[in-house]
Amino acid sequence: MSSSLPGGSNAAGEAGSARLRGNSVKYVSPATLRLERVYEQNRQRLQKEDGARVPDPATTPQIKGKPRLLLMGQRRSGKSSISSVVFHKLPPSETLFLESTARIQKDSLNSFMDIQVWDFPGQIDIFDNPNFTFDMDAIFGEIGALIWVIDAQDDYLEAVARLNSTILHLQRGYPHINIEVFIHKVDGLSDDYKLDIQRDVTIRIQDELSDQGVENAPVNFHLTSIYNHSIFEAFSKVIQKLIPRLGQLEAMLTNLCRTCRFEKAYLFDVNTKIYIATDSTPEDMASYEICSDYVDVIIDFTEVYGSWPRSPQWRARLEQPPWNQSLEDQVACEWAESGLVLSDAQRPIMLREVDRFLALVAIMKEGSYDKMPQINMNVDVVVKGLTEFFDITKPKEGGRVQQQKILQPGKGR
Repeated sequence: MSSSLPGGSNAAGEAGSARLRGNSVKYVSPATLRLERVYEQNRQRLQKEDGARVPDPATTPQIKGKPRLLLMGQRRSGKSSISSVVFHKLPPSETLFLESTARIQKDSLNSFMDIQVWDFPGQIDIFDNPNFTFDMDAIFGEIGALIWVIDAQDDYLEAVARLNSTILHLQRGYPHINIEVFIHKVDGLSDDYKLDIQRDVTIRIQDELSDQGVENAPVNFHLTSIYNHSIFEAFSKVIQKLIPRLGQLEAMLTNLCRTCRFEKAYLFDVNTKIYIATDSTPEDMASYEICSDYVDVIIDFTEVYGSWPRSPQWRARLEQPPWNQSLEDQVACEWAESGLVLSDAQRPIMLREVDRFLALVAIMKEGSYDKMPQINMNVDVVVKGLTEFFDITKPKEGGRVQQQKILQPGKGR
């Protein structure tokens, strides 16, 4: 809705002409306008409901190049085990046989974002090393987050002291780096003891930083273990901070849940089981565990039945009478889809592929199967919007490789 003052049209026209003469006209695609509008509507709704302030994405520092995750901490704190379980699908029980890291390990992940993971040996102090001088800008210049791992089952006072020293060094030259503290190996501890450790670590770090005059440092704390989903939940929080315009993704999922009456919706990175966005409803660990396990089952099923090569003779046999159609025309949909119904609560779960890396997983309400045509239509629109979102926000490259589907069409049913 717009308004104008009497006699102001000529002045507005002259001002607009002056702007056009001074600056080149920038074309904005309809997809960009829709994403901007959805984000703004969601931001205004949150402000109206509870006064929450959604940060303007334009003010968020953008990371140039590949975002980098640094794993640091004391020796035997579990850094290599975390990297192997989350990013290389190593069973947690086999991490007992991993050797201690002797040099910096660098991994580039094949994921929806080109993420680098650097695993630093615990015995190396990059800020106070008399034998070697590290290039700090090469290490922290393109960093996405620093993940400091603390062994909750060991004496962590030295680890906390080194973390405080690291934060103070980073505040001088790289104050915007997100520091994520993983209080690790909490699977064998009681809930009360976990919270006591987290509270003690938090107070020790905050008091030391306050004594040094550092206020509001970007430090976050997570209770993690490789033997449950807490480590994937923690990494989800870390990765979400690296996504430009995350609020628009959350707004699309929130609108989808409201329109289709979903209980919860997640956008998963299928290779790591990290969810990069979810709707605005309160997070439920049980729902995330169910959806994460479901993604695991679908991917394992696909690797067994959907990834083997098809010979021309095999295709010709399926395209001959009585079908007389190409395989593409015989498939009901070109995207991969699957669904199941939980026996305990009769709640359907649906999975829809977005691209080779991402999948939309939603927990529906009981009786939703009666409205599947409308739900599929709404999900189609959101999947198309998600595809356009990542096409707009990802860095443009000259030789872009065409994406391939993670699942063969129709094989996920």
